[in-house]
Amino acid sequence: MSERQPAAGRREKDRPWLMRTYAGHSTAEASNELYRRNLAKGQTGLSVAFDLPTQTGYDPDHVLARGEVGRVGVPIAHLGDMRRLFQDIPLEQMNTSMTINATAMWLLALYQVVAEEQGADITKLQGTTQNDIVKEYLSRGTHVFPPGPSLRLTTDLIAYTVSHMPKWNPINICSYHLQEAGATPVQEIAYAMSTAIAVLDAVRDSGQVPQERMGDVVGRISFFVNAGVRFIEEMCKMRAFGRIWDKITRERYGIENPKHRRFRYGVQVNSLGLTEAQPENNVQRIVLEMLAVTLSKDARARAVQLPAWNEALGLPRPWDQQWSLRIQQVLAYESDLLEYDDIFEGSKVIEAKVDELVEAALAEIDHIQQLGGALAAVESGYLKSQLVASHAERRARIESGEEKIVGVNIFENTEPNPLTADLDTAIQTVDPAVEERVVAALREWRDTRYQPPYNHPRPCKALERLKEAARGTENLMEATLECARSGVTTGEWAGALREVFGEYRAPTGVSSAPVAVTAEAGSALAEVRRKVEATARELGVGKLRFLVGKPGLDGHSNGAEQIAVRARDAGFEVVYQGIRLTPEQIVDAALAEDVHAVGLSVLSGSHSRLVPDVLRRLREAGATDIPVIAGGIIPNGDAEQLRAAGVAAVFTPKDFDITGIIGRIVDEIRIANKLDPLEVPA
Repeated sequence: MSERQPAAGRREKDRPWLMRTYAGHSTAEASNELYRRNLAKGQTGLSVAFDLPTQTGYDPDHVLARGEVGRVGVPIAHLGDMRRLFQDIPLEQMNTSMTINATAMWLLALYQVVAEEQGADITKLQGTTQNDIVKEYLSRGTHVFPPGPSLRLTTDLIAYTVSHMPKWNPINICSYHLQEAGATPVQEIAYAMSTAIAVLDAVRDSGQVPQERMGDVVGRISFFVNAGVRFIEEMCKMRAFGRIWDKITRERYGIENPKHRRFRYGVQVNSLGLTEAQPENNVQRIVLEMLAVTLSKDARARAVQLPAWNEALGLPRPWDQQWSLRIQQVLAYESDLLEYDDIFEGSKVIEAKVDELVEAALAEIDHIQQLGGALAAVESGYLKSQLVASHAERRARIESGEEKIVGVNIFENTEPNPLTADLDTAIQTVDPAVEERVVAALREWRDTRYQPPYNHPRPCKALERLKEAARGTENLMEATLECARSGVTTGEWAGALREVFGEYRAPTGVSSAPVAVTAEAGSALAEVRRKVEATARELGVGKLRFLVGKPGLDGHSNGAEQIAVRARDAGFEVVYQGIRLTPEQIVDAALAEDVHAVGLSVLSGSHSRLVPDVLRRLREAGATDIPVIAGGIIPNGDAEQLRAAGVAAVFTPKDFDITGIIGRIVDEIRIANKLDPLEVPA
């Protein structure tokens, strides 16, 4: 850094990191308005959140899209939507991050075509497509195709951008979501690096990029990481990440240019630790987490986006997002952070912790390579079971009080919170009528895309060419661009590839997860086991059977997995078929397995539509003795409506005592079957 002293007598500051806000909801028009408003407030990059149908390759009128349209992001069903999303935003001047994975190639094709229509030089486009499919199998659940074809889509996109969009980051390898799924720092490093190895090996072996250009590939790979509240450990993790990346790219791929080997990462700080109880405490958590990735110059993030204080309650409002942006701006522009070289250089404490993380992560990377690499470790279930186990251990530490969470299991007394005095206005809500409008607009697009002013060619030819390319070995990006220009929809593009590649259901990790909480005599779990066994005897069955269901497209299965594991350890026979099920499929499974209770986990906001649908179908089947329990990010008003509709119990993130939840489920089974309450032992 320059030692030149400005006139004011202070050091010259480094440039701040890119400041983003992860945003998008309802419609392309509403999201466009939000983006332009945030840019006017000083945001320096765009971070686009897509809704779940878009992420999983379904059109808004697909059966699985019910209740999901525009909920957790913006619906983009075709080129017209993408035009409206970026209207009056000059893409050549933007740095745009798009959180998209299974359909990353499709969304980048739409983005490129809109940029071309704006007159942009596509070689100048800057931004990132997330495009890390491995973590989708492990944590977020928006995968579509099997691992092999998914890796091909990633490889083709990387090869295309190196030649045609040299400033674009074609993949954002994500350890963020691994930490949200329970990963320790060592697992976060090791699994992300193993994914990077799998991707780089595939690009190298594809023959699409000559060896002399592999430095360009490595230089455009970025990472998207998580920073938890243990900010010293998290900062050391980032230094360890950089050290290991330098070693792997130099030794495994022969990258000599240190600029290409630089560890480039953006960050969204931890959402897993944000609490529904006393949510005002989330502000200081967010600040501490941000410091982990900004304090150290040698391991500083290139882009930062912060969650909002109320994300555990529901969808943040524009004001909440502004608050998170202002947190970044105060640190960057008011503090002296950017005036100094690395303030941790030479610290024995920091170096010792970094060395410890590097050694452990390299050992785990070696183990994954011995298993056949990241994709083989996904297909065998190894990675998923390790994450489920780590998350279960964390939950057990919180329940026991060993890991203290202020406002949750310690210092729980609180003054009334003026921020949440009216919970119905403390979060943004999506008008349920939005889905009908989006579906109607999609059908109009399908009917008129061949006509003026669009005059798109008929999509059939483009889709046939895409399928032909998928059956062969050619790069799929050109065929995808042709689909975009032909007015093809998201569901049509993904549907064509589903025909060729098939679909994939990832291992759940539940059956192989070890016991996290033992049922020692006198423990809470032992008491719940006693209730489970007594209830089974009274009902005349060998075991109580509990179905855990994930209706809709919400793939965040961490909570469902933890409930399933604890129910198993409490003596239930658990039926858990993974994510992405229709209400029809859930009810069919409940009847076929003759279960005694159904638990539905929804974090995307589609609970208001999907949970009553399950209830209705159970009633129509005459299964009125099966209680339905709902869990997820469910606002108070919605919870009341669900209970009024017949849901036996509703649990939200504030209900951290999983063993207590399982006990409550047993109570609801007894009530539904008209059994007397069990006596509590003295």
